[in-house]
Amino acid sequence: MTSIKPPVSPGADPESAWLKIIAGYRKPVLARSLYELAVTLIPFVLLWATAAIALQFGYWIGLLLVIPAAGFLLRIFMLQHDCGHGSFFGKRRLDDWTGRVLGILTLTPYDYWRRAHNEHHASAGNLDERGVGDITTLTVSEYRNLTPMGQLGYRLYRNPFVMFGIGPAFLFLLKQRLPFGMMRSGALPWVSTMATNVAVTVLTALLIWSVGIIPFLLIHLSIVLIAGSAGVWLFYVQHQFEDTHWSRPPDWAFPYAAMHGASHYDLPRPLRWMSGNIGMHHIHHLSSRVPFYRLPEVLRDHPELADVGRISIRDSLACVKFVLWDEKRQRLISFEEMEMSV
Repeated sequence: MTSIKPPVSPGADPESAWLKIIAGYRKPVLARSLYELAVTLIPFVLLWATAAIALQFGYWIGLLLVIPAAGFLLRIFMLQHDCGHGSFFGKRRLDDWTGRVLGILTLTPYDYWRRAHNEHHASAGNLDERGVGDITTLTVSEYRNLTPMGQLGYRLYRNPFVMFGIGPAFLFLLKQRLPFGMMRSGALPWVSTMATNVAVTVLTALLIWSVGIIPFLLIHLSIVLIAGSAGVWLFYVQHQFEDTHWSRPPDWAFPYAAMHGASHYDLPRPLRWMSGNIGMHHIHHLSSRVPFYRLPEVLRDHPELADVGRISIRDSLACVKFVLWDEKRQRLISFEEMEMSV
């Protein structure tokens, strides 16, 4: 895998040098953050309300509005995501409370999610530190050592219908109602999860009282499921592409793993905007404190980074088949490739 050399002295480690360069884009702009919050929340609320009204005149008219509403809910999650990294306002207290409020809409307990996601950032690409905030990825040898039932379970987990259909529904509607994986991590994950659950219950009751239970379920459940599936897809392709990077200590190093273990998902401009530039994931992993709206500045000023881990929408469709890490070939492979190499 080729490293892109930054404009620094020849002896410097390229990835560490990029880490320092990208850190120069960390400072958020308050007016821009407030603007991004407004142009995301206001359209979402208007689309939701319009969909509820439209349902009275026709089932399909109302549901058509669900699709763009789901896009804005996805974007709300991206704002919450930046809050979790302390990069949205750059003030921890303000970021945390903004993230907690947004978490009510995304059904994601902010403090519980933030802790798991920060562990993902700290250990991404480390084969010895898998399991928290990640898509479960086994090595070829680990898969072969499973029982037949274990192999079947992993194949089902990796099935696209489960991964992008049942999985997001389970994650957002059920799993995040309790702090699974952090039951013994202190009070904060519990407080965050239970407080979010109470707030979601209150908001749900108000919306059902306003529009009725059937319209609420038709609208909001559809929005959550579409946005959840899109979110899981984005997270999946940003780390589960063929040339991603995994290694074990002492070979594992954060700057290299961050830059080469995450993709540049090169999306069309409208999708880039709706997804909060999260496709520029290699830059985000190198410096998670860079606000999402400043990520394009990095590529504009350093266009050589655009080709690092770049995948197009067409390329990303093939990522679904990459399910096992081959430590010999140092890349992700499919079940079929694994079986042919026996």
